[in-house]
Amino acid sequence: MVVAGVMSGTSADGIDVALVRISPGTRRPGIKLLAHHATSYPPALRRAVLAAMDAKQISTAELSRLNWRLGMAYAEAVRAAADKYRVKIDLVGCHGQTVYHQANAAAYAGRPVACTWQLGEPGLIAAEMRVPVVSNFRPADMAVGGQGAPLVPLLDYMLFAHPKRMRVLQNIGGIGNLTAIPAGSSPSDVIAFDTGPGNMVIDALMGRFFGKKYDRGGRVAARGRVFDDILKAVLRDPYFAAAPPKSAGREQFGTAFAAGFAGACRKAGAKPEDAVATATALTTESIALAFNRFVQPLNRHSGVDYIVSGGGSRNATLMKMLRARLEPFGCKVVVSDTVGVPSQAKEAAAFALLAWQTWHRLPGNLPAATGATRAVVLGEICYG
Repeated sequence: MVVAGVMSGTSADGIDVALVRISPGTRRPGIKLLAHHATSYPPALRRAVLAAMDAKQISTAELSRLNWRLGMAYAEAVRAAADKYRVKIDLVGCHGQTVYHQANAAAYAGRPVACTWQLGEPGLIAAEMRVPVVSNFRPADMAVGGQGAPLVPLLDYMLFAHPKRMRVLQNIGGIGNLTAIPAGSSPSDVIAFDTGPGNMVIDALMGRFFGKKYDRGGRVAARGRVFDDILKAVLRDPYFAAAPPKSAGREQFGTAFAAGFAGACRKAGAKPEDAVATATALTTESIALAFNRFVQPLNRHSGVDYIVSGGGSRNATLMKMLRARLEPFGCKVVVSDTVGVPSQAKEAAAFALLAWQTWHRLPGNLPAATGATRAVVLGEICYG
């Protein structure tokens, strides 16, 4: 079965489509990445997505329109991938665009409520491709006590589990998240969680100070100086010390956080490039702290392959900082492209696998990673 996995992350920079051939196996399915296709959001759509994610108030009409407009964009991206690579798609797994994610229950209308919302009308994809579409993956996990994230660990375990080496899969998108797989482990030994901001704060500062979407290659950060006092103050945020399972998003590290970070840098006399360098160090340090506090204690005296994917893997300054912080812990830091999985394709490929699991009525969450009380079948199916 050929499955198209569709992913658009918290950076809201566009859509990744992974075309994956998945076949049943004796212990685990066979997974082969056939192709990866990336599509940027049109500027107007990206503005609408970012506005919705950071909105304190927004109309239901605006959200409805955005849901359908994103569905059109996803359908166009899947069609473009299928046509470009001349592949017949049998199933689509679309994560959608997260506009709000509150994993921990808070009082609302007289009851404690946890909630999540991903936009992107799956019916439009199903109508365009005339195949079933699996979407809305998070709620089933949250309904049984999970965080609804991260959902990539199933793919990480199936592709990267090793009998003699610990593997850590670090994705750096808008948010940073890791999957830690101890040597010789079973799925119940895997832990996964969001480490904190990935590119989100860096991107916000680049937009604020330089009018750019991101720091290409980390060139701006390379010119700047890290302000250690600001870094130490920010890392006192309770999120970084909280034990997993845990998940984060723009609710914690979005516009308000970036504005406060920029203000602290300005007050300290930091130049714009210093602010970007300090934000890059924040991503690095939050990852290193997460590894040292929560992952290293699980290591059974094996070597550690630290495999980085996502847009942050193309930031040379960030990767240099990561190697400097993680190699003293015995980590060999590499980009996922070097081990056969393109860094931009991995999360999309994960949703192809999750859709395949759903189609076969198989669980897609790892309770050890999300905190759920049990494994459940994820997602909802829209038939083409």
